Amino acid sequence: QVLLVESGGGLVQPGGSLRLSCGASGSIFITYNMGWYRQAPEKQRELVATITRSDGTNYADSVKGRFTISRDNAKNTVYLQMNSLKPEDTAVYYCKARVSTVVGGPAYDSWGQGTQVTVSS
Repeated sequence: QVLLVESGGGLVQPGGSLRLSCGASGSIFITYNMGWYRQAPEKQRELVATITRSDGTNYADSVKGRFTISRDNAKNTVYLQMNSLKPEDTAVYYCKARVSTVVGGPAYDSWGQGTQVTVSS
């Protein structure tokens, strides 16, 4: 069983910064692509950023230049540095990891339970 736990969310003023962390634990052989998604009330969940094992990144247009995704493969951990935060960034942020649990086994997507980010004055 693989468990993903997000941390670092909270309340911040517009223009402020937060750093989210997500660690994967359990029976993990290898973690492939990891990413951050967010969901605001009554809206669809949307992609924020993804990162490969070799640090290739992809960002939603709405966060380019403000957010930075990174990872530590040895720790099976992914981070999201969020700067210049805007009220429209308010959402529950979810971590996702593509993982395999055994050598030669299939890969599955695992999701965290989310952390609330609120940007308000």
